[in-house]
Formats: sequence, C-alpha cells, structure tokens
Amino acid sequence: MTKAIDRDGEPVLRVAIPSPLRSTFDYLPPPTSEAAQWQPGMRLLVPFGRRKLVGVLLETSQTANVAVGRLRRAYNLLDESPAFSPALMRLLQWAAAYYQHPVGEVFSTALPSVLRTTRCMKTPAPIAWRATSQANTDAEELQRAPRQQALLRTLISSGPLTLTDCRKRGFESRVLRQLQQRGFIESVDAIPEKTPVFPADGAQIDALQVNPDQRNAIDRIERAEGFSCFLLEGVTGSGKTEVYLHAIAGCLRRDRQAMILVPEISLTPQTIHHFRQRFACPVAVMHSGLTAIERLRAWQQMQSGSAGIIIGTRSAVFAPMAKPGIIVVDEEHDGSFKQQDGFRYSARDLAVMRAREENITVVLGSATPSLESLHNARSGKFHHLRLHQRAGGATNPKVILHDAYGEDFQAGIAAPVLQKMKRHLERNYQVLVFLNRRGFAPVLQCSDCGWIYECRGCDTQLTVHKTPPSLHCHHCDTASALPAHCSDCQSRQLQALGMGTERSEASLQDLFPEYPVVRVDRDSTRRKLALQKLLDQVHEGKPCILLGTQMLAKGHHFPKVTLVLILDADRGLFSADFRGQEHMAQLLIQVAGRSGRAAQTGEVVIQTRHGTHATLQALAAFDYPQIADQILAERKAARMPPYSYLALLRAESHEPGPAIDFLNSVNQMCRDSLHTGDFPGTEIQGPLPSPMERRAGRYRMQLLVKNSSRGHLQKLLAAVCPKIDQLKGARMVRWCVDVDPQDLI
Repeated sequence: MTKAIDRDGEPVLRVAIPSPLRSTFDYLPPPTSEAAQWQPGMRLLVPFGRRKLVGVLLETSQTANVAVGRLRRAYNLLDESPAFSPALMRLLQWAAAYYQHPVGEVFSTALPSVLRTTRCMKTPAPIAWRATSQANTDAEELQRAPRQQALLRTLISSGPLTLTDCRKRGFESRVLRQLQQRGFIESVDAIPEKTPVFPADGAQIDALQVNPDQRNAIDRIERAEGFSCFLLEGVTGSGKTEVYLHAIAGCLRRDRQAMILVPEISLTPQTIHHFRQRFACPVAVMHSGLTAIERLRAWQQMQSGSAGIIIGTRSAVFAPMAKPGIIVVDEEHDGSFKQQDGFRYSARDLAVMRAREENITVVLGSATPSLESLHNARSGKFHHLRLHQRAGGATNPKVILHDAYGEDFQAGIAAPVLQKMKRHLERNYQVLVFLNRRGFAPVLQCSDCGWIYECRGCDTQLTVHKTPPSLHCHHCDTASALPAHCSDCQSRQLQALGMGTERSEASLQDLFPEYPVVRVDRDSTRRKLALQKLLDQVHEGKPCILLGTQMLAKGHHFPKVTLVLILDADRGLFSADFRGQEHMAQLLIQVAGRSGRAAQTGEVVIQTRHGTHATLQALAAFDYPQIADQILAERKAARMPPYSYLALLRAESHEPGPAIDFLNSVNQMCRDSLHTGDFPGTEIQGPLPSPMERRAGRYRMQLLVKNSSRGHLQKLLAAVCPKIDQLKGARMVRWCVDVDPQDLI
C-alpha cells in the first residue's frame, strides 16, 4: 500500500536497483541535493542492506511504497545529467515488463560496466596519433626501421589512430614513441567536436551504381517519416549493404545518428571498414571484445552525438543516441541477437521497439528473413522491400544435390565431388568447404568393447581435438587429456570416428598438397588478429581451399570462390527444435551465397543422403521463399510461432527431483490463474526434461506456455512471475523465464 508523506515537501525517489528482486525501491533525496537536480535517468549511490549500490532514478513521487519511517536516504547523485534519454528509459521499462526481468538488472545491463560503479561519466578524451608534414619528406630515414616505417604508412593511409587501434594492427607503444621522437607523428584529440556530413559528391557517384531494386528500396526508406519498419529481403550478394549506406548517408545529411547492429564480433571489423571508407564522420564501436574504458569512451561519443555512426553487436541496442535517425539490423534472422542467459532479450525486437519510441526508421535486412519478420511483412506490419537480383551483374549459383549413398569417400567427400573441386582449383579459383563441426572428430570409441567417451556433466559425447590433444565438451567447455587406453576394458585400440574441421583440414591438405587449406573456426581464430590474417590470405585471390564452420556463413565477400561444398547437410532436417529446419535452411542458403559473387558463375554442391526431402529440393532451387511458405504452413497447422507466442520456464538442479517439483508447482500456479483470470487460449505443456536433459552437471527441465494472443500471454506471466519467487522450491533451483525463446534445446 502506498502512503503519502510530508517531510517539509520532500519527494520520494523511486530507484531501479541491480537486484534479483522484481521491484523498485524508494529513497529520500540525498542531503545536499536540490529538487531541480533530480531528473529521471540519473545514477544515485544508495544504501541497500549492508551494501552501497548504484541505482537509476525512475521518477519522483509524493507517495511511498513503505512506511515513512523505514525510508532511507540516498547518499548522493553521481551525474550532472541523465545517463538515459526519456525514450531509452521507456524502452528499458517496457523490456523489463515484457521479458519478465527485474527492472534494476535491466538498467544495469544497459550501462557500461564502468558506470555500474561510482565513477563519473566524464573521462579524458582518448589520444590519437597522426602523421606530420615531415612524414612525407624524411621517410627515407626509416629504411632501417621497418616497424616504424610500416606504422607510419598505416597512419598516412588510414588517418589518426588511437593506441588501441595501433595495437590491434600489431604495433606496440614503443614504436609510437620512436616515431614521435623523430617528429614523424603527433598526438591529437580522438573525439572530434562535431560530426562531419556525408560528402555529397561521393553520394552522387555511388548512386549511379545501384540497380532498380536498390534504388526503389533507397527511395522508400528515405521518404519514410516518423516510425517505419522495413524488412529488406535480398538474395545473397544483392547489395543490401549498399542500401544501408545510402539510407545512412541521408540520415547524416540531416545531422542525425545511425545505429547498425551486426550479429557477430567477427563481422564487426569489415563492417567498420565499409563505413569508414565511405563516410567522413567518427564511427563508434561497441562489442564485448572492448575493454571497459574503450566501451565507456564509445558510449560517451554516442551520448554526446560526436559519433555519427554506431556499430555494435547485441548489447549496442541500448547505446545512447543524442540525435537518433535510423537503426539498421543486419542479418536480422541470426540467433546471436537473442541473449541466452540473464536478461533474455532479443536485440532485433528491441531495435524495432526503440525505433518506435524514438519515432525513427528501422531497417531489418537479410537474405533469409526470420519467419516472424516475414510474417509481419506479409501481414502489413512491416514494409517489405525485395532485392531480386545480385548486384554488379552476378548471377545466383547453380545448386546441385549430390546423393552420396554407396559412394567412396576421402576426407568425408565423395569421389566425383573431389574431382569437381580439382577442376575449380586448376582454373585458379577458390573452393569453400563448409563443415559445421569443429575439432578433429565428434566421437572417440574403443574398437574392442565399443565404449564411447561422454561428458561427465552433459548428455553428449566428447569431441576429439588434436591441437592440443584433448577431449572437449562444446556445451560446458570442460576439457581433459586424450586418453591412452579405454576407461572400461583398458584396450589401447581407441578410434576417432567422424569428421571435424581439424581432421578435414589434414585430409584435404594431403589430397591437394599444391593448394593451401585455410581453416576458419573458433579454434583457429582464438588469437588476436588470427581471423583477419586468415581472411587476408583468402582475399589475396590465389587458389586455395577455404574450410570452416558457420563463421563463414554471414557477411563475407569472397569474389574468387566459385565452388561451395556443403558437408553433413542433413543434420538439421530432423532436429528436436521446431525451428531446426528454418535455421538449417537459413544457414545453408547463407553459405551457398558465398559462391559466384563476382563475374564467374558459382556452383554449390550439397552432399546428402536425403536428396528427395522437400526442404533440400527447395534449397536446390535457391528458393528461400518456397521454404518459408512450406514451414509457415506447418507452423500454422501446429499453432506455433509466428501464429502463437511462447514463454519457456526453465529450472535446473543437481538432481532431477527439485527441478521437476518446482515446475509442477509453477504449472499448478498457472492453472489456478487460468481459472481466476481472463487468459483464453492458453496451453501449458510439461514440465518435461529439456532435449539435452543434463548440462554442466545440472538436470534441466522446462515448462512451455503458449497462447495465440501476445497480450493474454503477457497478462498471465505478469500475474504468475512475481509469485514464483515465493514458492518453497524456488531457492533450491536455478530458474528463469524466456519470453519468445529461440532455442528449446
């Protein structure tokens, strides 16, 4: 019950505290502050139990949620101006309610880690280094100092770089000091005072290169006023990036900021390169690979408006924008936009909601749109833009389904396919081999007794790795030494079964010794700059075999690749997850799209044992709309998304009993609410074990709640979730609510 207070007119400050408790907390104002200073979005240092925590002021009120005598006084304000704009405040409060997550943790997630402490938002501007006029006249002096010469050339060609930028290019701070001592470089402020506009002459030159489909998409986006959501669907290589660039150019001309979300950190460097080449304005970058100070400085550039372009991964959707103009979500279908732990938000969906709050345009782009976005476009909620042809005169690749049943294999590849690879390489082209399974082999088995090595904490086999020699679980990340003998019968006859990228690399190198094999997976790219070095090798254009996992599927442009070979394509056809076929089709079409992106027509060979399957037949026609129609019809018949809405309640415990008992209590609570509330059409399934029941030593159970009305589902969750914490078994398990889950496994 709220209670009015009157302490000489003092209001109550309602604060979001980073706590698992699903409520806000009331405080009296700091002793030295004045009412004019209390603005929603400011950070405060407050007492919370025996701790001091940083909270965010949501509002001031004349009523309190607790007795007046129990109110504690905040220590002090930490900011001179709000950390969040009103639109971003509304978005975060909406997200907390929609995803059923504590509002204090939501606001804490949206802040850079440095600002979750008492640190002031103001930090010194980073120093950048640029070449002086002396660099062009006395460069001969550096002939005996190749590292200094290389760095100087980099600064001349790329413009000012920070110390972090130089280190990412492999240059240490001592090289900078040596160049400065010689007078070849000087320090400057890395944050410009103002965002330069897009160069008009460049815009006119580039406008001549777009095809009619691109021109139509650009015109429709530029004519949009207020909130508009566009789904830009274009075949791989159709020039979606060019449409983004033109739309952002128009945004910059109006002195507004643009935000671009990408699914993977590995795609960020090439995206930054595109935009820095094209635009004469600061580009701020935000992703988990940055240090805490780098994230804070980028955040400040965004908040001040000095960064005209913001590029980042999932969490960048919360970045401040002083002058919001447009949001672009590239590869919008990608599952990486969904957070899988803690605050389980969808960055794509929040980007749409943020554009609505900011009253600006949002563009969702993909060659293989998610079925939810496709359904929204077809039902008129989104504007549907299509790019039907590849840019620059390139044509779609020819797709061949190769039934490998009964054939001889080498390196997991059928003999006729190996001959096709040889022909492409001999014509000085490149071949991409896609195998979405890293490691040497997926199974280690004893040949004598049949024992298979499994993870002790997960219901899965251990993967064999050769570098370093080990057994590795790709689910809980545990690793152990490669055994010398069988754990069951002590036999030394251990056999690695199946193909992973490590094994395939060695086999392909034996089969094609005259051509380099470039392996791109999580293991080969762990070291700093490793991915860029591998991609640079491919971009040299020399004939080679590019072997990799789904890291190669998105966003990469390999003009010399004329053959793509897809191995083990059948795995997604029979997935336990209802989204399995959708994800498989998206992945394979994205991979196939790496072929024939330049003048040469490409080929794609899908090696399969199920060539008559309808999904694979549609893939052979390079027809994602047909696949989407087929899966949407199945989803509609089964009343699954996008024709219904889901919430998954998960529970984990060291033994299966507590998790099952807890979810049985939640199930009963939901059913009791159905009898007393207005939630028509609700279906509850479970509790049941997750498809992978045991993971990282914990048993995983789940309860699925479904409704054809998003509003009714949200109403039920809002009634039930606050009560779950009070259940007796809640403290004995880890539990969470996942609204709009992307992964049921």
